Amino acid sequence: KRRSTRVRKSGTWLKTALVTAAWAAVRVKTSYLHAQFLRIKARRGGKKAILAVAASMLTAAYHMLRDGVEYADLGSDHFNRHDVNKTIRRLLKRLADLGCQVDPMPHAL
Repeated sequence: KRRSTRVRKSGTWLKTALVTAAWAAVRVKTSYLHAQFLRIKARRGGKKAILAVAASMLTAAYHMLRDGVEYADLGSDHFNRHDVNKTIRRLLKRLADLGCQVDPMPHAL
């Protein structure tokens, strides 16, 4: 589980550059950063979500420079693959809320 955090005080140019890069990164619909943005935006709003994406990009850049590795995008379906049973339960509940009657397979849950 991730803890809540905030972006530390730094030069305004750094935060501005990171947020600008984050807005460009979330426009790629098949990226992990886009999926992360949409998840956080639904709960906390767009501005906080873009700051979270900017912080993730800074963390990724740090690890890339420290370890000397290339960026490996996890893909837009990362959160759906992360916990399949949770995704199934969430979608079944959503269908039930919309008035659909769904009979799930026993092995699916």
